[in-house]
Amino acid sequence: MKTFARIALPLAAVLFASAASAQDAGMNEGIVSYPASELSWIEIPKTGGIKYANVRGDLTGKGPYEAFVMFPAGKDNPFHYHTQSIPTVVMQGTFYAVVDGKRTEYPAGSFYDLPGKLNHFSGCVAGTDCLLFQYQDDGFDLVPQPEK
Repeated sequence: MKTFARIALPLAAVLFASAASAQDAGMNEGIVSYPASELSWIEIPKTGGIKYANVRGDLTGKGPYEAFVMFPAGKDNPFHYHTQSIPTVVMQGTFYAVVDGKRTEYPAGSFYDLPGKLNHFSGCVAGTDCLLFQYQDDGFDLVPQPEK
């Protein structure tokens, strides 16, 4: 039961927030259905294999989006920030973020929401690819920062 609660509660929070965000953005125009076999994966150039699959909107476009993101196991991001918060559910693997020198690991079933303009490192721990679900109100960005 603990495992179910650990996974279900963060996922329910994300789905509720996502539904509210979609309703506010006028995106509630009918059923959106993407069984895993029907996801269309796109590799982001020059990222070492990071891929995404849009389910609503476009991660690389303007405006709100909801997407799955796949990080290869052991893939690290450079020091960076995002201009807006980035709510994320970790569905597979263990993702991590390092903020102010403190590393936090997020195994499958975890939720995190890094505020906009927060400098950090992040990536997928070696061993298992990381599958994430992310959504934002105005497209994804990653702004590299000089390392301290």
